[in-house]
Amino acid sequence: MAKKNLSRILAGAMAAVCVTTAVPLCSVDAVEITEGAVIYATDFEDGIVDKFTGRGGVEVMTAVTDYANSGEYSMCVSERAKGWHGPQLLLDEICEPNKEYTVSAFVRAEWYNDIKLSLEYTDAEGERHYSNLKSAVNQGDGWSEFSEVKFSFTDDVSKVYLYFEGNDAAKIWIDDFTLKEAPIIPIQDDIPSLQAVYNDHFKVGTAIMASNLASPSFMDLTEKHFSDSITFGNELKPDALLKQDACQAYMEENDGDDTNPQISLSSARSLLNYCAETGTPVRGHTLVWHSQTPDWFFKEGYADDGEWVTPEKMLLRMENYIKNVMEALETEYPDVEFYAWDVVNEAWLDSGVPRTAGEQGANGSNNSAWVQVFGDNSFIKYAFQYARKYAPEGCKLYYNDFNEYMPQKTDAIIAMAEELKAEGLIDGIGLQSHLDVGFPSVSVYEKAIAKFAATGLDIQVTELDITTADTSEAGMETQAQIYSDIFDVLVKYSDSISAVVLWGVTDDQSWRAAKLPLLFDAEFQAKPAFYSVVDGLEEPVYAMGDTNMDSKISVNDIIALQKHLLLTKKLSASACKLADLNEDGVVNAFDLAFLKKQILTKS
Repeated sequence: MAKKNLSRILAGAMAAVCVTTAVPLCSVDAVEITEGAVIYATDFEDGIVDKFTGRGGVEVMTAVTDYANSGEYSMCVSERAKGWHGPQLLLDEICEPNKEYTVSAFVRAEWYNDIKLSLEYTDAEGERHYSNLKSAVNQGDGWSEFSEVKFSFTDDVSKVYLYFEGNDAAKIWIDDFTLKEAPIIPIQDDIPSLQAVYNDHFKVGTAIMASNLASPSFMDLTEKHFSDSITFGNELKPDALLKQDACQAYMEENDGDDTNPQISLSSARSLLNYCAETGTPVRGHTLVWHSQTPDWFFKEGYADDGEWVTPEKMLLRMENYIKNVMEALETEYPDVEFYAWDVVNEAWLDSGVPRTAGEQGANGSNNSAWVQVFGDNSFIKYAFQYARKYAPEGCKLYYNDFNEYMPQKTDAIIAMAEELKAEGLIDGIGLQSHLDVGFPSVSVYEKAIAKFAATGLDIQVTELDITTADTSEAGMETQAQIYSDIFDVLVKYSDSISAVVLWGVTDDQSWRAAKLPLLFDAEFQAKPAFYSVVDGLEEPVYAMGDTNMDSKISVNDIIALQKHLLLTKKLSASACKLADLNEDGVVNAFDLAFLKKQILTKS
């Protein structure tokens, strides 16, 4: 980040936190780590395997001396008839909800195999969910290590299992299994807040998942650097909201009406509760998408093997789906601010043409059931019409896409957006910005930003990360330079950019974890990339009472605090600290009285 003078005239005391330009790779050696207690551990030397049960009910589990990672014994799982068959451990009675744990184990297979460690749970509505925690390719001639893999679950689920599975019915062996509480690693309080140093330019946010809420360190990091904006990683996508059984039940109870899709917020409740409690603004992601939308949503009777519905029926389903989502959020979570929604996601191929008609599973990821039903991308306009009709007042509507810097896709998106803008249907364009240190070049990326900004529409960078195959110290420094250059571009066009959202907080939780794409490492410590984007910038220190954090003490701060106390619009965690004028740890009417007195005295 080139040096910039971002000094602010603040109401009250002024202080600045400067960051040195010479920053080594971060280390947690000096960080005081609180190690978690061991919940359950076994090396199977005692011959006991009955803590584990078979997922398919046909597996045979025995302590054997065939192979051992340590000692003489391991647990062999045989008679696996299918890939998903394997050993599972019930967690309900040994682990607590809303708490983070780690699991470690050594696993080997009878022959070459892709072994997965996964988590299963049943939600409050009786639906089972599955989440792959980590995979390892085992060659069949040695042990694969699963080391301190993190997981958690919320208090509204049950029948929670950890389990191992493979891609076929081969025998698998497990040894040195350890389940323990995750360590607590303090975050760095002595570094600037990313969102604070960019406060004059744009919001800075991130994407999190419900599982992240159980990690105190993760959430401390999120609140310090990214509480301007939260995007739910998967919990508001169509496959998380749509319920096939409920859709079919509604149809049967309403004379065969299969145009009113039924949704549930069950997958999103933990995150919605968090945002309601903290006053964190949310980017809704995403309403209409070819991926993570079940094919049955486009079929007659919501049946997996049904015929494709007509465009006319699909429009009714689309409108009712968007309506039901917006109404459920407004009814159940009126205190959550949805300041933006990705209405349509990834509708164009890199060549600037619509996706191919077809079901999700075929033709890689290029197929779209939306195109299958409509024949083209004509559904996009209707999606924005319905979103405009039902979205909350003040919520901005975006088209969102990746590889947005590819010239033909850039032109296709802009042409579409210009048409929607002419009818008042769109507010902005979301640029995912999944980048790599080798591609695209910064100049190519800037050229695309300039073209999008020229539309006059708002721009949000919605899913920023930058991968590197070189994870050495030199590789991290190269990544840092690219991050710095990209943020320079974003600041240059900040008059057109209202938000920059990183797609994740720590490398290990990223969907691109192997290439370390984010600003913080697995130990919650800042990487060179973080320092490169705050280098030379100053973090403002706001005066007590500046509840709207605009660097002024005024009647607007009284209004913001009143809205918080009336539960009409909650303050962020940072703003709450500024609102606690009597410093008793609670924001209440006494603080409001102090604030009014402070402003009246000044005037």
